[in-house]
Amino acid sequence: MKKTSKEIYLVANGDLRLSANQKCWPEQEAMEKKLSECLGREGFKLKRAHPCDPIKKHGFIDSQKYGMEVFRKIPEKAPLIVAESVWQYSHHILHGLITHKGPILTVANWSGTWPGLVGMLNLNGSLTKAGVKYSTLWSEDFTDKFFLNGLRKWLQTGKVTHSTSHVRTASDKALPAQARALGEKLAAKLQKDKAIMGVFDEGCMGMFNAIIPDELLHPTGVYKERLSQSTLYAKMLTVKDAEAQEVFDWYKKKGLTFHFGKNESTDLTEKQVLQQCKMYIAAVRLAHEFGCSTIGIQYQQGLKDLTPASDLVEGTLNNTERPPVFHEETGEELFAGQPLPHFNEVDECAGLDGLVTKIVWDALKLPSENTLHDLRWGRHYKNGKLDAYVWVFLISGAAPPAHFIGGWKGADSHRQPPMYFRLGGGTLRGISKPGYIVWSRVFIDNNTLCFDTGLGEVVELPRQETEERWQLTTPQWPIMHTVLRGISRDQMMARHKSNHIQVAYGKDLASARKALYTKAAMMRALGLKVSLCGEI
Repeated sequence: MKKTSKEIYLVANGDLRLSANQKCWPEQEAMEKKLSECLGREGFKLKRAHPCDPIKKHGFIDSQKYGMEVFRKIPEKAPLIVAESVWQYSHHILHGLITHKGPILTVANWSGTWPGLVGMLNLNGSLTKAGVKYSTLWSEDFTDKFFLNGLRKWLQTGKVTHSTSHVRTASDKALPAQARALGEKLAAKLQKDKAIMGVFDEGCMGMFNAIIPDELLHPTGVYKERLSQSTLYAKMLTVKDAEAQEVFDWYKKKGLTFHFGKNESTDLTEKQVLQQCKMYIAAVRLAHEFGCSTIGIQYQQGLKDLTPASDLVEGTLNNTERPPVFHEETGEELFAGQPLPHFNEVDECAGLDGLVTKIVWDALKLPSENTLHDLRWGRHYKNGKLDAYVWVFLISGAAPPAHFIGGWKGADSHRQPPMYFRLGGGTLRGISKPGYIVWSRVFIDNNTLCFDTGLGEVVELPRQETEERWQLTTPQWPIMHTVLRGISRDQMMARHKSNHIQVAYGKDLASARKALYTKAAMMRALGLKVSLCGEI
């Protein structure tokens, strides 16, 4: 960074939805004020690259079109900060960051309520996939030594790095021979037999990092069937009311609690849930029709203007115990006795991960329900024997009830917030049961498919702590309290190249460890660059 330049440009990327941007703008303003004060104390001036719009009542970049207008006016070699205290659509600014020649720093607040760290992780994963050099920092209040020292380093050198000593290559020596043999056998079978990934419209919410190029996916034996959300909606129209009612009755019989109200605009209603039941049946039938081993629905965009949200559908699909769906003509039960892996927000990296998880867990005779979560937030918790940093994994709407304390009876369904879903729709919420999980992420770096994995322990917190964490994040969504042994908060943030993290349970620590090693071996045999993270 040139010492003669004392001006740092700032861009604030946001949502596509006006309501979300307006609600989050005051928090973004407060964050930018703190950043400006930090830079001022170091002798630098923060210059906003785009104004607050008095008509829209926010100062976010809210479209790719507007993002291009903004970047045309930024000097290409200027030092640039991307400040995020909200969820953001990476494609709004990715074009400008790809061609920018100055040092780039992504900065996020550390908050459960205002998910800048989630938005930044998605942007970081997208930049990594695009081959863009960048640095990254995060902070709760922008006064801590970690942030200030990192900012000072970036201002002096144009880059800042973090410890990733928790990451090591999955070499032959690191993987037990038995796990290697089984993993390689399963990989060879997938590559020989092949599998289809059903994609209901790519590129949800600007997640460039969630799209696997065909030329990288095909060597794994997995191929995309590109489907349209309009196809899903059209299929819903063929589902009979009586069929939807049977699914709804199944839910109630299993003990799923619906929090119903009377106002369609703000409450969850039976009418909304019956539409979701039709979507569930339609999704299963389309997966069978096209031979899909896993499917992903885009979520939020497109379908949100036609139907209630897809969340209840997604969590149900990922569960072994679920309402039966029958072929329209033959009466055959489709995918009987097994989950149909669904990758939320059509994250294809999670789709490949979820499919491989099911293959490995089935081979090891473990419960194969798996799902992605947002790496949403976390804080240290100390009470009794537990003294650890506990992450909040919080998927945006639904997880399989097999993961919940109490299963279906421990699950409930709330209306998705109207800010996101005008037509409503129920979530599938619960508190994840204590136990050992394997966590993972497929991502793209240097035009190579990569795979990080490690062990986690899901812990049960007092109900009061759980409720507080829900209120600090999104109380309508399912929650998982997770301890990642041997990985600090900052190491996880420095390494993880996505807002998403994939999880699946073992029966105990030994079986989780065995599954982790086998899955790592399978991924490596499929051609991925595999790393083991933390204490295993």
